[in-house]
Amino acid sequence: MHVLELKVPPVAVVLFMAVLMWLAARAAPAFELVVPARGLLAVGLAVAGISASLSGVVSFRRAKTTVNPMKPASSSSLVSSGIYALTRNPMYLGFLLVLTGWAVFLSNVLGLLLLPLFVFYMNRFQIEPEEKALAILFGPAFNAYRSRVRRWL
Repeated sequence: MHVLELKVPPVAVVLFMAVLMWLAARAAPAFELVVPARGLLAVGLAVAGISASLSGVVSFRRAKTTVNPMKPASSSSLVSSGIYALTRNPMYLGFLLVLTGWAVFLSNVLGLLLLPLFVFYMNRFQIEPEEKALAILFGPAFNAYRSRVRRWL
């Protein structure tokens, strides 16, 4: 187990990335992009992201299982319906969409280039440990679900 696995709340990672993207855009104005209707596009992406994340939370609440990303071993049920039939990680996908909206709003290449760093971090230090815990808890049911539904989209 790596020291960062399940240690940093995903919302904190999102906030850190948003600040890093803003700093990168401020530090390198030469990498600015012209994005037509950037405000509308940014808001659309953010709304889609918030909707995806909230959909995931609502599904977890309905199933009466934990939404605490730091303790996946506390999960009481495997949620695979609703938005979870489309993506195994709607909350993290939602965060990525919000960050993408922020990158569009900032209109700077460096902000966009930081998005894969967010995906890498979430895959390595959040999603993989979560999936290990779920495989232990739910065994063949989780393995079948994992083979049916993609991690992001």
